[in-house]
Amino acid sequence: MRTQSRRRPPRATLATAVAGTLLAPLLSGCWVGAGGAGSGGDAINVLMVNNPQMVELQKLTAAHFTRETGIEVNFTVLPENDVRDKISQDFANQAGQYDVATLSNYEIPIYARNGWLKEMDSYVAKDPAYDEQDVLKPMRQSLTGDDGKLYGQPFYGESSFLMYRKDVFAREGLTMPERPTWRQVAGLAARVDGAEDGMKGICLRGLPGWGEVMAPLTTVVNTFGGTWFDQDWKARLDSPEFEKATKFYVDLVREHGESGAAQSGFAECLNNMTQGNVAMWYDATSAAGLLEAADSPVKGKVGYAPAPVEKTDSSGWLYTWAWGIQDASRNPDKAWKFVSWASSKEYEELVGEESGWSNVPAGKRASTYDHPAYRAEAAAFQEMTRAAIEGARPDDPGVQPRPAPGIQFVGIPEFTDLGTQVSQEISAAIAGRQSVETALRKSQQLAERISEEYEGR
Repeated sequence: MRTQSRRRPPRATLATAVAGTLLAPLLSGCWVGAGGAGSGGDAINVLMVNNPQMVELQKLTAAHFTRETGIEVNFTVLPENDVRDKISQDFANQAGQYDVATLSNYEIPIYARNGWLKEMDSYVAKDPAYDEQDVLKPMRQSLTGDDGKLYGQPFYGESSFLMYRKDVFAREGLTMPERPTWRQVAGLAARVDGAEDGMKGICLRGLPGWGEVMAPLTTVVNTFGGTWFDQDWKARLDSPEFEKATKFYVDLVREHGESGAAQSGFAECLNNMTQGNVAMWYDATSAAGLLEAADSPVKGKVGYAPAPVEKTDSSGWLYTWAWGIQDASRNPDKAWKFVSWASSKEYEELVGEESGWSNVPAGKRASTYDHPAYRAEAAAFQEMTRAAIEGARPDDPGVQPRPAPGIQFVGIPEFTDLGTQVSQEISAAIAGRQSVETALRKSQQLAERISEEYEGR
């Protein structure tokens, strides 16, 4: 693996970028800080995304964590786009309304750089039962700041892989390659399109959003030889490689993808897969636990293969929903107790006993993959998930050096705005409202504005 320097602009530049990109609601007067309305006493406030694993956590907290510690937890649970906006407002303003929030490995290094998070090394040192070394190394590294300190703890981690209906493949006389290429996947999608009444070949995200369509598409761009920016910060969205990858993705989903692809995100593809509307799905490894849940219509019918490649050895992304403690928290010690419990082996045991081991928020601890109950229930996907996470290369995801870390994103504050705007252009191409060439010409112009800010630094 090549080693590269992570050349970043000075802290002041990053703070300015975050202020412009993340704080637009503040500047427009659409939000008022919490002032003295934050947590206090024996209560903490937690702001988190409404993913199924988080909803399960909310259900279990009062009867277990609060009963054991006496710490009341007030949850605010919102959809992903909404929660990101609310977190950025509160943490950037250091309003202190929320003690803890779900942040990803995209936000945590940026937030840490700007002094918005509590470092966690001191808490870990006083909490040996937490067993920090049990946390998978890629997760620890992705939640570490420039100063080498931890600023987040993972709730669950994921990479990406290909899921397919092995029963349909068997009936059609098809075999999934051990390490498929995207060309092979496209051929298979054509073969299984229509294999059952109403079944399409593959589900791929097309919903606008830097964390929606741009996540899987950027992994395809990487392995086709493209990049958002080269090592000198020159925008490359109009390069032949970026265009080839994007056209491949758009053509595949338009020809053999799900109905309404331009409005399909993770949730819609999950529904399509469980309802038998698609034969394949490329997406997050965390989806496997939902597909293999006891009440899933496709439990036992799904096979799993590594993220498809073209020019690279691997292409899976690296992502974690993690816990960050706001630097302005009024109850940081109680906040840590919650974070420690919610990311612990103990909590995974609780979920396994209460809801089944396939529902455990895995992808973060080595011990999970050694647990007999988890290995038995998650046998279909657990080894491939761990291999995908440990094989992810956020510093070196393509065929050329990068100026910033990230596989399915570019690790700079401006990417939230840039990625969202580009995603709207790509989604319009998927919907047939414009060509890929037009979408990328507009996107290149957007990216060039970022190049102007970063080149020469």
